[in-house]
Amino acid sequence: MPQEAADVETVAENDQRVRFARGRAVGLRNLEWSPHRRERKARLSSFRLAGRVTCLLRVGVTMSTRPPMRPPGNAPAVLLGFQPALALTGALCLRQNLGSSSPGKKQNKENTITINCVTFPHPDTMPEQQLLKPTEWSYCDYFWADKKDPQGNGTMAGFELLLQKQLKGKQMQKEMSEFIRERIKIEEEYAKNLAKLSQNSLAAQEEGSLGEAWAQVKKSLADEAEVHLKFSAKLHSEVEKPLMNFRENFKKDMKKCEHHITDLRKQLASRHAAVEKARKALTERQRDLEIKTQQLEIKLSNKTEEDIKKARRKSTQAGDDLMRCVDLYNQAQSKWFEEMVTTTLELERLEAERVEMIRQHLCQYTQLRHETDMFNQSTVEPVDQLLRKVDPAKDRELWVREHKTGNIRPVDMEI
Repeated sequence: MPQEAADVETVAENDQRVRFARGRAVGLRNLEWSPHRRERKARLSSFRLAGRVTCLLRVGVTMSTRPPMRPPGNAPAVLLGFQPALALTGALCLRQNLGSSSPGKKQNKENTITINCVTFPHPDTMPEQQLLKPTEWSYCDYFWADKKDPQGNGTMAGFELLLQKQLKGKQMQKEMSEFIRERIKIEEEYAKNLAKLSQNSLAAQEEGSLGEAWAQVKKSLADEAEVHLKFSAKLHSEVEKPLMNFRENFKKDMKKCEHHITDLRKQLASRHAAVEKARKALTERQRDLEIKTQQLEIKLSNKTEEDIKKARRKSTQAGDDLMRCVDLYNQAQSKWFEEMVTTTLELERLEAERVEMIRQHLCQYTQLRHETDMFNQSTVEPVDQLLRKVDPAKDRELWVREHKTGNIRPVDMEI
């Protein structure tokens, strides 16, 4: 197969693969739409790269650098308008000096801008973009750009900000578990002291209906001690333990997300550095070709036509290298974009699950507390009943009947 035909076929395959990955990345319904199709031309044509005019010398591919158009209907567009990988082939001949682009902010000045190795639509030419989940304030819509680190002069990735929130939530969950554990200790100690107090012999000699009520008061302490022991056991099994188990699983999920996205961002930075290096090499080759061409035209050098052809081949190779690096960069950015969407949605799900789980177990805590109060009330009710039956007159009658010594009263002595 001729090289030109093979190049064009490779471009079509790459373009199709990236579009498929982009549609699959979001993982949401109604998001599978095709971005603006790239134009293909198998003839001498020109295109813009990094804001400079470039020409194709042999069969090549020209792709529109415009961000994706808004899809038909209400289907939301991709948030950042990332382009599929540019699989451009063919020799490049610069009409103007490309210059070097810094890793900070520089690419196609008309359509895109690169910030911290991530390519965004240029603010002056950015088309309207719909949010992926416009009614939900979703993580996947609001954390693409980097943010200045409040503790230093560097920047913090939006994903890093999300990750810190998740880690803070994990710490809060740990502290809640510790709080419940302290409550369990208090309940256990309280139950122990109640049981001990119920065995105290103070006022054990009280008699009558009041004595019965006092004995019931002491017995109620033993019953209440048992209620609090059961309450502490249920707190451990139904509140503290589930909180701790969820935290451990949450911790594992966070580590996987962190390592995966961090590696993809490092790969993106590496690919961006390769693009800058290739762009610089192309600039040098083009400059060398232009100098030799000018020297030949004004006959200031003995360079032959063969030297010019050699310089042109090197320039062509440098152009091909640049296009390959750009293609690899865009593939890395597409992969990062895909994983950012799916991972931020997963973080969102985990956070909602964490909040709901804690809410449910705190509700369980309050329910157990109500049950404890009801059980405690049940231990007090017999005391209340006996206290209502306390009758001093009756107690006196009973005591007199039992302890009387005689009912004949003394009289005066007679002479």
